[in-house]
Amino acid sequence: MRIVIAGGHGRIALRLERLLAAGGHEVAGIIRRPEQADDLRDAGAEPVVLDLESASVEMIAAVLQGADAAVFAAGAGPGSGVARKETVDWGAAVLFADAAERAGVRRFLIVSSMRADPDHPGSEVFDAYLRAKGAADAYVRSKSALDWTILRPGILTDDAGTGLVRLEASTGRGPVPRDDVAAVLAELVETPATAGLTLELVSGTVPVSVAVKAVAGN
Repeated sequence: MRIVIAGGHGRIALRLERLLAAGGHEVAGIIRRPEQADDLRDAGAEPVVLDLESASVEMIAAVLQGADAAVFAAGAGPGSGVARKETVDWGAAVLFADAAERAGVRRFLIVSSMRADPDHPGSEVFDAYLRAKGAADAYVRSKSALDWTILRPGILTDDAGTGLVRLEASTGRGPVPRDDVAAVLAELVETPATAGLTLELVSGTVPVSVAVKAVAGN
C-alpha cells in the first residue's frame, strides 16, 4: 500500500512511518520544514515538503494521488495558541479530508483526542484544542466518500510501548505510549472493517492486533 501521513515529523507519525515501512508499505510524510526530511528518510518514508496551513486542496490532492490510505497525524503542538488550533487541528484536518476525497483515497484515519467535542466549554487553550479536534472529527464523519476511522488516544507518553492496549468506543481516561498509538494506527490502516468507528485508546491487557480485530468484529 501507499500511505500518506500528514504531520509526518510528529512523534506518533515518525513511529508509524517506521512500522509501515518495515511492513513493506510505501510511505510518504508531509512536513513543513525541509530540515526535517532526513528524519523521515531514516524512518523509511519519503518526505514531502508542504505547509498544510497555506496549501490548497489541489496541492494536497496531488500528493495523495494514487495513495491507498491517508492518515492525519498533524497538530499545532504544545506551546501554540488558539489561532493555530483552528488553522491546524481543525483547518488542516478539513483540508486533508477534502483532498483525500478529491484524490479518490477512501481509507482515511485521523488522530484525534479523548474528550474532543465541537461544543466543549471553556476558555483555555486546551479547551480550544478539544473544540477544534471535535469539529474536525465531525467534518470527517460527514464525508461519505471516505472510509474513515477516528482514533482518540488517552494521555500520550514516551514510555516504551507494551503492545497491550484497551481499544473501545469508550475506555475512560488513561495513559498510552506513543509507540502503542502508532502500532494501533498501523493495524487500523490495514483493517478497513473499522471504517465508521470512533475509538478511544489507552494502555490495557489486549495485544494490539487482537484489539483491532475485536473492534472490527473479527
